[in-house]
Amino acid sequence: MKHLKHLPLILLATLPAACSLQADSPILAKDATLVKVSDAFSFTEGPAVDAKGNVFFTDQPNDRIVKWNIDGTLSTFMKPAGRSNGMYFDRQGNLIACADEKNELWSISPDGKVTVLLKDYQGKLLNGPNDVWIRPDNALYFTDPLYKRPYWNRGPSEQNGEHVYFLTADRKTLTRVTDDLKQPNGIIGTPNGKTLYVSDIGAGKTYSYTVNKDGQLSDKKLFCEQGSDGMTIDQRGNVYLTARGVTVYDRQGKKLENIPVPEPWTANVCFGGKDRKTLFITASKSLYRIQTTVKGHTK
Repeated sequence: MKHLKHLPLILLATLPAACSLQADSPILAKDATLVKVSDAFSFTEGPAVDAKGNVFFTDQPNDRIVKWNIDGTLSTFMKPAGRSNGMYFDRQGNLIACADEKNELWSISPDGKVTVLLKDYQGKLLNGPNDVWIRPDNALYFTDPLYKRPYWNRGPSEQNGEHVYFLTADRKTLTRVTDDLKQPNGIIGTPNGKTLYVSDIGAGKTYSYTVNKDGQLSDKKLFCEQGSDGMTIDQRGNVYLTARGVTVYDRQGKKLENIPVPEPWTANVCFGGKDRKTLFITASKSLYRIQTTVKGHTK
């Protein structure tokens, strides 16, 4: 595991648009400001928080995973990193990563050892695992859209569509659990593991599902008329979607607010820090953070 020198921190002044939202914000802390942690990247994605509150995220074009430490410093956790995209920590402290380079799903131990969990479905190459959520019993769901990458050396898609998959906690059984989505991307579940949210970014919609013990999904409902790249959830059940900034919905799908981010694209989001009240946002070439009054889900 190769570590590079700590990257510099870069601060950003308060955005006027953000100021106008904070006076009566149901989410943001009083006088909260959007802070640019760093813009030393090519495209940031996949933020995930460990048990201590450290945030790991990917700089995908540069094929590395970066760690934001709770002391405020940045360091490279892994390079190369399988062109990792979406990530999530399991109960054992392993970082589960959608390794896009070879269309695999990885488990990365705290010391950087890689175990390939998946490389195909029923003997056929996956499109490219994109985002992942781990439910309380350590079983997981991931989305498998098709985004053609310039670094791929492969033929056309071997799957018959773009779907969501379920992998059992023992990592032995993989099941396809959706077959009617256009392009599933962002995914997150409730802390109790009973509801799963999936963004069909290709259709511009996000759906909720009831999570069954066997991994199957039922009771599909339209959650909101917005697609999303990455997603997170807080302890109140509010759901955070990304694209043009961060848009927050309550558990009934009512829009609460939008947090503007001054970048062409906001890719993903998670809560981190010691108290899990800091919202970390990966957007284009940058990592941002902003203080909130709510906590993210803690394992």
